[in-house]
Parts: sequence; structure tokens; C-alpha cells
Amino acid sequence: MKTLGFAVVEPGKPLAKVEHQLPDPGPGQAVVRVAGCGLCHTDISFASGAVKPRHPWPLVLGHEIAGIVEAAGDDFMRLKGRRVIVPAVMPCGECPQCKAGYENTCKKQFMPGNDGHGGFAQRLMVPARWLVELPGDLGGHDLWELSVIADAVTTPYQTIARANIKAGDVAFVVGAGGVGTYGVQIAKAFGATVFAMDIDDGKLARMREVGAAGTFNVFNKDIKAVRSEVREAVVKAGLRDFGWKIFEMSGTAAGQELAFNLLPPGGTLGIVGFTIDSVKVRLSNLMALDASCFGNWGCAPKHYAAAIALVLEGKVRVKPFVRRYPLSRINEIIEQAHHGKLAERAVFVPDEQ
Repeated sequence: MKTLGFAVVEPGKPLAKVEHQLPDPGPGQAVVRVAGCGLCHTDISFASGAVKPRHPWPLVLGHEIAGIVEAAGDDFMRLKGRRVIVPAVMPCGECPQCKAGYENTCKKQFMPGNDGHGGFAQRLMVPARWLVELPGDLGGHDLWELSVIADAVTTPYQTIARANIKAGDVAFVVGAGGVGTYGVQIAKAFGATVFAMDIDDGKLARMREVGAAGTFNVFNKDIKAVRSEVREAVVKAGLRDFGWKIFEMSGTAAGQELAFNLLPPGGTLGIVGFTIDSVKVRLSNLMALDASCFGNWGCAPKHYAAAIALVLEGKVRVKPFVRRYPLSRINEIIEQAHHGKLAERAVFVPDEQ
């Protein structure tokens, strides 16, 4: 079975059109025909050479994938013809880390577009065990629109669930981009009063449209001034000034420094965004404030069903935040995304569809 895709042959250079033969799937494998694959900041980092993937070049990128199972090995023949989400991080399920509940740290995990060829192609081969079947009713969504669930939705979902958000909590999302957009909606769906922070008024306006109780533009503002402004707004709203749940989703050094310094007594900080830049913080604040901080890598497949339900029930909106592009335009769109010129998350659809 042949597949056509776009691969990074040399970092920093345009992706090259490549064609290769997919073997017949083994007992635990499946071939997924791509309906849509979202463009993530991680893909841009790989393509530019800022971050090195685990698989050698050339490599077809893309890990936010929705599609239809076209072929499957003997153990998963029941999946043939099913519409699925391909989890962005798929653990082996058998190693000591997986069995101990640390599946996100699995050393044998498979991430499309990182450990092997990804979804910027017509088809790809993946482990079949963790494919997440979609119901017959997609809640008015096209299949390609749901591709972003595989990372942009499920990653903040796992983070927010891990922070144990509940009704009455106060939450802050730092960074109103492709992941923060869903972080705000998910935290609200969990019952929290949510505030969003960014340096772009347009993005902040959209956060208010999807449920943010308030927003803060922090462009060129001193951290102490922001902290004072935030606390004043929270107290004025009659909300508690302790135990906040703060989620850093900007993937910038400035955002991470701000998020850490917002921690109040008993606060929790989840780091979702990634940057290669160093951030200077005083870790003793965690002790002095009896606060907690954790990082989050992807999302375990066991959380996908709950995240998908939020989207299909309309509690988390994806339609306003995605835009379809033919796969043939990938180099042009990556260049635009790299310079921050896209208002919505790009989802690439193979031209034949």
C-alpha cells in the first residue's frame, strides 16, 4: 500500500514530497487513512531544527491525527472501517513504567512524527492497541476537525484532571494560543472560574467568548504589577486568593516565569508549554507557599474518551479554532505559522480528499 506525504529531509529546509510503500500491518498494527492532521508548535520546532525528533531524517511529521482504519492486523480486524483518533503519545502498555501507571514516561512509546512517520501524509502505520474509536454521531463535526483532539485538547485535559480541578476553584491559563484555547474551556467544564493571560488582545477576546471570566493582557508588564492586578480582580469578584490552579500553556520563558510567580498559598502549577530557554525561578517558593508544580507530557490514552465527550457534547468548541488546508500547501502554511500569522490551528487534509 503506497502513501504520499511531506517529510523533513534537512531541518530548516522546505518539506519534500515523498512516496513510500507501507507494509502489510502486523498483528498489533493498523494503517490509518488520514482525514486531517493538525499543525502543532512541536512540528514547527522539528521542521526548523530547534528540537530534534527521536527518529532520524527524513521524517514525515504530524501527531494530531483523525482518520479511518484502512487495514489492520489479525488482532484488530474489528477496527477496519472505523473512524478513529490516533493518540499523540502511545505507550507500550507492558513495561514496568506502564504497569505502574507512568505510561506517559514509557521508553517504548510511539509518537507519530517523532518516533516514526506521522500524519502529514495520506496514510500511516500505527500501533492499533490505543486507537480511539469515535461514535456514529460526531456532534455536527467533520472528521478532520476532530484531529486536534489528539494533542491540543487531550494534553490540557490530562493536565487539568491531574490538578484535580473542581467546582469553586480559581484557574489561570497563561497563553491563549492553540492549547490554551482548549485549556480555558476544559477548566470551565470542570467547574472552575477561569482567567486567561496573553499578550494579544484578539486572542483574549476569543477566550472571553468561550468562557473566561476575565482576561489580562500582560505585554511588557512587570510580574509584580501583574500579580497585584490579578489578586485585586479575584478578590473583587468574591473569589478566594489561595489554592489557585495555574496552567502555563504559552511555551515561552516569560510565560513560565509569570506562571510560577503567580502561585498563591496552596497553589498548583501545571507546565504544559515547552521552551528550550532557561527560566529563573526561586524553587523555595514551593516550600514557603506549600504549593505544587508538575509537568505534563501528552495524554494517556485512557483519558481520550472523556475529552472526546466534552467536544461532542459541545462543552469544548473546536470548530471556531481550526481551519482546513490541502496538504500540498504545507510549506506555505508552516512558514505562516512560524511567524505567528495564523489565527486558527491549521489542519492538513490530503488533497485526494
